[in-house]
Amino acid sequence: MSAQQKTDPRLWWLLGTAAVASLVWLGITFGLIGSAMDAQERASVLQTVGDRLVLIALTWGAGMAAIGWGLKRWFDLWVTPSVQLAEEAQVLLKTDVVRELQPKGNAETKVLVGLFNQLVGQREGLRREMDAKVREAAQGIEQEKSRLAALMSELTQSVVVCNLDGRVLLYNNRARMQFRALSQAPGVTGGAELIGLGRSVYGVFDRKLVQHALENVEQRLQRGAAQPSAQFVTTTPSGQLLRVQMAPVRAVAVGDGPVSLTGFVLMLDNITRDFEAESARDQVLHSLTEGSRAALANMQAAIDMLDYPDLEPAMRERFMNVVREETRALSLRIARVDAGASDGLKTRWPLEDMLGADLVNAALRRIQDVAGLRCASVEVDPALWLRVESFSLLQALVYLAGRLSDEFEVRSVELRLGPAGAGTDKAHLDLIWSGQAISTETVMSWELDPMKVGAETLRLTVRDVVERHGGAFWFERERVRHQAFFRLLLPLASPQEAAETRGLLPTDSRPEYYDFDLFKTTEATHSMDDRLLSELSYTVFDTETTGLNPSQGDEIIQIGAARIVNNKLLRQECFEQLVDPQRSIPPETIPIHGIRPEMVRGQPTIEQVLPAFHAFAQDTVLVAHNAAFDMRFLQLKEAQTGVRFDHPVLDTLLLSAVVHPHQDSHRLEALAERFNITVVGRHTAMGDAMVTADAFLRLIPLLAEKGIHTLGQAREAAQKTFYARLKY
Repeated sequence: MSAQQKTDPRLWWLLGTAAVASLVWLGITFGLIGSAMDAQERASVLQTVGDRLVLIALTWGAGMAAIGWGLKRWFDLWVTPSVQLAEEAQVLLKTDVVRELQPKGNAETKVLVGLFNQLVGQREGLRREMDAKVREAAQGIEQEKSRLAALMSELTQSVVVCNLDGRVLLYNNRARMQFRALSQAPGVTGGAELIGLGRSVYGVFDRKLVQHALENVEQRLQRGAAQPSAQFVTTTPSGQLLRVQMAPVRAVAVGDGPVSLTGFVLMLDNITRDFEAESARDQVLHSLTEGSRAALANMQAAIDMLDYPDLEPAMRERFMNVVREETRALSLRIARVDAGASDGLKTRWPLEDMLGADLVNAALRRIQDVAGLRCASVEVDPALWLRVESFSLLQALVYLAGRLSDEFEVRSVELRLGPAGAGTDKAHLDLIWSGQAISTETVMSWELDPMKVGAETLRLTVRDVVERHGGAFWFERERVRHQAFFRLLLPLASPQEAAETRGLLPTDSRPEYYDFDLFKTTEATHSMDDRLLSELSYTVFDTETTGLNPSQGDEIIQIGAARIVNNKLLRQECFEQLVDPQRSIPPETIPIHGIRPEMVRGQPTIEQVLPAFHAFAQDTVLVAHNAAFDMRFLQLKEAQTGVRFDHPVLDTLLLSAVVHPHQDSHRLEALAERFNITVVGRHTAMGDAMVTADAFLRLIPLLAEKGIHTLGQAREAAQKTFYARLKY
């Protein structure tokens, strides 16, 4: 928002003092002159002056205006630049901002600015030298920390480390994906409302259950157990079944004193699918035993009757039919159980999620290296994820390509991968060649023969590999293209598994999912207003809207938010969501925020997004720039969404006016320039939230310099500023 700097109040005080002094001087002057006159002279002077009183007032007003203009020029050249220089210098002194101050005001002030910039340059040079020495001394620690971060990032098991209050201080990428599956609104928040540094693990697990497990671990530790641990199984609010193993985090023992706990490690396994599979197998076995008991009884009764020699032929045939029908029903039942058991064996075979394109590329290399054939890929769907055992599957493809080369002199093959068809959970992988036709008997022979790859003969057959994947294998010809191909039908990875695997792919930079300083924090026993600003957790947010009038029908079209925990901006723990406003977006606003109607069409509505955002911001202080505007939108949606944002709120616009009352502007761009913050994505909700968060972190030490240390003090100081009067 635009905010014009109001005139320095000291200027008004000086001008008022000059006006009063001039009036007093005039009064004294007229009094002295009048005391030296007789009554007739005084009456004559009063009559003369009275007729020209307006002219005298105008002359006095013009004089005061001239004095005011002179004072304003004096302030602009001498006072205001000095005050602004002091405020900007305080930013450089109390924060890590590095920028060059711009000369302003009179010549002497400009010289002072130049000297100050030189001092800042010297300080930064010394700081860089010191930082280099510290980095060199701490290189070993950083290497250990990097190894830990790399290890945690690559683990395939979900790991969460908490302090004794249940606050998360470390988690790995697999845990992040695990909690996404546990979220009640994965499409909106992606599990961000459940997992995050500083968040309470009791949002997912029952506090009493975790405390009971922790007590068991402590008791085993006191009994001298070397590796104390506890396990429990629990259900989550979203209905998932988790198996949790807890291990202690021990403090470094001092002397012979007792070992104390500083936190605990949770290793999570989602056993919902395993439990469902076991339940299904138990149900099948139960139905088999119960159904077979009745069938066997019927068959036994019929056989007993058939032992009678004088049984009539019609009756004998009837009992024979009973035996046949019960035998047929029992065979079908056993076949169903056998099919289920086969599926269970296949699912228990160690299949892995693999990008189809990666499998094709690996097969191309293996065929070329082992079989010596030219090979290429055609029509490969880049988005397909398969659930396969890649080693045996590659062996089968190399084996088939090798037999084509040896027996039919095929010199080149192609691989094709695509979905099997709508409504199926399979994909087809084709090995294509051109050349002599192959008989069905030959294909069947190849399918059943033990595979030979190079000089090695395997015990597996192509059929074994296919059955392990629960798929199929056949041979087809494309007469139009004069080609033939072997087709392998393979299982697709389930959508959730594919999403989890995509989340585990390497990224350009490893996110920070840990903060060991949180081991030192404990649950606050005093109110939030009494807590230090440096101790609190914050949700810094921004909204993009269809307009500037929330009371007149304008709606939110985007929310972006980031978290600050332990004075650190967690750039990996973000909330960013477009919102369908269910109304038109004015064309004149689109160039500002860049959100077009087709971008919000089909997105979640405000009824879905605000509850998710409320959960994301739980137990934190809300921070925004010009928060009155954003909070008004949220307040007007309380009845519609059923959530109430009763969080404490801080406004960087007001806080900037508190620490820098003499600056010309407190707009977000001005704060970014003052604090040397790089602005990325201005007028996008996420971009503005990030800039606001960076600015807020730099305001905290400046507030401390003014004696503002707690949340209550910050809120009280903000309400005294001129900008706190803004209403929406």
